[in-house]
Amino acid sequence: MRLAQTACAASLVALALAGCATTPVGLPPVAVTASGETAPVGTANEDAADDPAIWRNAADPSQSLIVATDKKAGLYVYGLDGAVRSFNDAGAVNNVDLVTLDDGTVFVAASDRIDLANSHISTFTLDTATGALTPLGRVTAGPGEGYGFCLGTHGGLTALNVIKDGRLREYSFAEWAPGETPSIALTREMAVPTQPEGCVYDNRDGTVYVGEETAGIWRFRAGETTGELVAPIDNQYLVADVEGLALALDGADGGYLIASSQGDNAYAVFRLPGMEPVGRFAIAAGAFGATEETDGIELMLGDFGPDYPQGLFVAQDGQNAPAAQNFKLVSWAEIRAALGLD
Repeated sequence: MRLAQTACAASLVALALAGCATTPVGLPPVAVTASGETAPVGTANEDAADDPAIWRNAADPSQSLIVATDKKAGLYVYGLDGAVRSFNDAGAVNNVDLVTLDDGTVFVAASDRIDLANSHISTFTLDTATGALTPLGRVTAGPGEGYGFCLGTHGGLTALNVIKDGRLREYSFAEWAPGETPSIALTREMAVPTQPEGCVYDNRDGTVYVGEETAGIWRFRAGETTGELVAPIDNQYLVADVEGLALALDGADGGYLIASSQGDNAYAVFRLPGMEPVGRFAIAAGAFGATEETDGIELMLGDFGPDYPQGLFVAQDGQNAPAAQNFKLVSWAEIRAALGLD
């Protein structure tokens, strides 16, 4: 419009301060609301809460747990009521994941950013009765600032260590005795062009998805070192930054991948295996508030009690004023219904 062009040209100062470009906004998302939220993390007035992981109690779903990072201070364990079960002052841990091993041990690991020149993986076991985390130790995981992180179980316990400069290093864990610090071996090295963070394994075949924040979502097949960009930033389904990734798996190769479209406070949903976009949703204001600027997300299918009968979706909330940042809990059944997913 001519009026806008004139206004832009009127003042170089105004242009420098505000600019004339608009912030990208994707396709309109459907609205869902949270059924619960966690207590805020302890670090106030900072970008601190970051990434969640879910442990489901099959015997008593209401007693399931959420492990989540305060990337300035350590790891929280929350109940589904949002109350803090425990806190471990692990320091600057960024992304977290967990798996249940064959012997029933719940193994928790997180990207450790205490040393910005060399990455580490902080490891723990989770006492599911008390919610306490027991440290196993820090494992050295190569040069560079550790940033994103995820665990896989296809063919053995595996970790993807995501370095802030774009390098991706995959490690396998050797068996370890109770109480020992695990040892790891490098299995492959990969890379994306610019800063990545979010990642998630498809444990059916070992495929790993990685979010390159300003470019889109990459897919690396098991054992391969070259990936493919399967969902680029398009300002329709994905608005930069791409942040957390989560999976809802169905059958041999079906299901959905969910991604945090941080740039417009939404979540994009793609159908597997082809990564066709099927919709977007946003967590709108309700009894527990909306989410904005989401970093990490997690989704686990299954019965989590009457509020989450088909599965639990957890999203970091980057704007939880007047309290510190926290995590919102949403029913997967509500998300599916809002999007009309089968």
